[in-house]
Amino acid sequence: MTGAPAEAHRRRRVTVRGVVQGVGFRPYVYTRATALGLAGHVTNTPDGVVAEVEGPASAVREFCERLAADAPPLAVVDAVQHSELPTAGTTGFTIVASRTEGAARTLVAPDTATCADCLAELADPADRRHRHPFITCTHCGPRFTIVTALPYDRAHTTMAGFPLCPDCAREYADPADRRFHAQPVACPACGPRLRLLAGDPPREDPGSDAVAGARRLLAAGAVLAVKGLGGYHLACDASQPAAVAELRRRKGRGDKPFALMAPDLATVERLAAVGPEERALLTGAVRPVVLLRRRAAGPTAPGAPTEPRIADEVAPRCPDLGFMLPYTPVHHLLLGLPGDPPGPRLLVMTSANLSGEPIVTDDAEALERLAGIADAWLTHDRPIHVPCDDSVVRVCDGAPLLVRRSRGHAPLPLTLPVPVPATLAVGGDLKNVFCLGRDRQAWLSAHIGDMDSLATQAAHERAERQLESITGVTPGLLTADLHPGYRSTRLAERHAAGRPLVRVQHHHAHVAAALAEHGHDGAAPVIGVAFDGTGYGDDGAVWGGEVLLADYRGYRRFAHLAYVPLPGGDAAVRRPYRMALAHLWAAGLDWAPDLPCTAACPPDELAVLRRQLERDLNCAPTSSMGRLFDAVSSLTGICHLAGYEAQAAVELEAAALAAADADDGPGYRFALRHPAPEDGRDAPVAARPFVADPTPLLAAVVADLRRGTAAPVIAARFHRAVAGLVLELGEAARDRYGLETVALTGGVFCNTVLSTACARSLRGAGFTVLRHRQVPPNDGGLALGQLMVAAARQGPAGSDGRAPAATTERGGCHVPGGTRQSD
Repeated sequence: MTGAPAEAHRRRRVTVRGVVQGVGFRPYVYTRATALGLAGHVTNTPDGVVAEVEGPASAVREFCERLAADAPPLAVVDAVQHSELPTAGTTGFTIVASRTEGAARTLVAPDTATCADCLAELADPADRRHRHPFITCTHCGPRFTIVTALPYDRAHTTMAGFPLCPDCAREYADPADRRFHAQPVACPACGPRLRLLAGDPPREDPGSDAVAGARRLLAAGAVLAVKGLGGYHLACDASQPAAVAELRRRKGRGDKPFALMAPDLATVERLAAVGPEERALLTGAVRPVVLLRRRAAGPTAPGAPTEPRIADEVAPRCPDLGFMLPYTPVHHLLLGLPGDPPGPRLLVMTSANLSGEPIVTDDAEALERLAGIADAWLTHDRPIHVPCDDSVVRVCDGAPLLVRRSRGHAPLPLTLPVPVPATLAVGGDLKNVFCLGRDRQAWLSAHIGDMDSLATQAAHERAERQLESITGVTPGLLTADLHPGYRSTRLAERHAAGRPLVRVQHHHAHVAAALAEHGHDGAAPVIGVAFDGTGYGDDGAVWGGEVLLADYRGYRRFAHLAYVPLPGGDAAVRRPYRMALAHLWAAGLDWAPDLPCTAACPPDELAVLRRQLERDLNCAPTSSMGRLFDAVSSLTGICHLAGYEAQAAVELEAAALAAADADDGPGYRFALRHPAPEDGRDAPVAARPFVADPTPLLAAVVADLRRGTAAPVIAARFHRAVAGLVLELGEAARDRYGLETVALTGGVFCNTVLSTACARSLRGAGFTVLRHRQVPPNDGGLALGQLMVAAARQGPAGSDGRAPAATTERGGCHVPGGTRQSD
């Protein structure tokens, strides 16, 4: 008798692309292969993780079939490629040294909050990493902000200067340990060191506990600069009004709300309304700042925990509180571990910078730039290679709405609906984020900031070089905003170096960003409702209340708000009463002294403003919906001076929330009209855009004010009127062109009251509604739209992924039965 024939052996090479470096993927492959009795090896390469496995055919097949499905929790597998190889007769399975040759095609993981296993060790007095401020493993900790090159190995991170001690080296080499090949691994014996610097000049007390000292200073009302994953925070005790007010004064923050860090979810739930979606965001791996509706203060039930009172200075007149939970070991230590002496239980945590400047990351720079703000510095010697601010998100209709996409998201790519050439989109000037694209992937940078300062522009250039290095994208095409004065546009012009540069109209880019994140291939136009504060129009006016019929190639301006003067430009933005008076003037309504906006304007300024409007001096025309929100906010007496961007609109939304369910009175309306042809030239009515005139709405607001109608009721009626306008214009576009899809985009749609009302009415009328979920509706998503428009105008990418040599700055959108309008 003879036994069954031995199963044939096979050898196969497997290449895995995606977020597969820095997430424990090689240890996972090692464990899986050895459990199946396979021989071979695995390594990191710029192309991804590459494994060769050899053994019985059934074991090789099983290894390949479940490789992606059972991947580590932080891994994101985009593609798995297999190829057969001749058997080599090797034995054993090893992790071999990384290969550095070839173009980068793998993805770097974002920074991730400290995992439960590491937190348990942090609090365990018997563990050798008890209270270690840099505890981490393959499932958590810094990634993107410490990577200096690919492939992702310790030598290519800012941990390269910290050689492993024997204990850490043993864990690093043990396949059964969760720190197996964890690149940031360290312990108190070999890792970075935390220091507290205080005094004049700042110096360390060598024998002191840095965290204990920091907690004492915070409890005493001090402002601390705390080094985190992607930069420094400024921290103070959020329950101390004087400390918060002093931080606000030193930082030049105006009234802009501060973010809060609470020790646990239970604390947040006692201070703000937390639904299941918010709970998942607060406790997930990203740990963003989550905007939550604050709870009204009330009596504490007997036996209930006493919560710290949040100082009014944290978020003046704002309905939301921005909460995040600790996401680094240092944060957990600052807020206190079980058994620690009492200390602050709620911290203000805001980016460490002067308003308008980039976040501070360098230690020497922190001592210099924050000298007038911080009383002490809680710092360490692990360098931050890439700045990365906290992400900010709110929940709208049960889904996340990103306000700022940064830490925890960058540099994860978005999948594009169509391939693009290797392209750099530089974004806008406010909330700047740039974007690199190639083939069907787009990488958005972390939040850069406003481009007003040279420091921010330099930060943009550094971040661009770093993102190009880890993505392997060498842009052959550049794209920027149409505005000739934008600093981001000028930066693109300076660095074009003979490469084509495509300029894209601001609101067209907003609509294109919404289409891209929803996988729209651009084959058919949509109705794009783009409402924001400022965008350069192709007629030289300040646009911002636009309804565009758009695809990626171009757009038609179907409707817009009526132009009104913007007296003094930025002065009108900072002083909403000027915008209210300009709207009244344009509507032919009297500046009566009983109106709140008239009373808010100093008499001398009022006289100058009237002459300015009559003579059209420094009065650019604007169709901005954001400025209309400002005007109504001041007209109703809610906000006359804006200390931060969109403050008047934020406070108007807060007022509307108070009356949204109680008001069933008459609504307001816009008047829709077609403008007369200019210069005596006749044009078909269908070729001219609708103009939405707010005159009847403003007249109704004035009448309500004189009837004594409460400001929250007026605010709610105004929001309903804007939603009604969106529906009316959507139906007009559908009737004329048969379009059924509406994209809601632009910074105004960070307003959840308006977004919800618009989506509900549009869907009730049978429209498909696209709202932002993966990128912000504000200018933080602008670069993605620029990328898509520029790529569409350039045509298909070449075989090397680079842009064709020719370029064009004009495009058109074909609407059935209509005409094309260029940018």
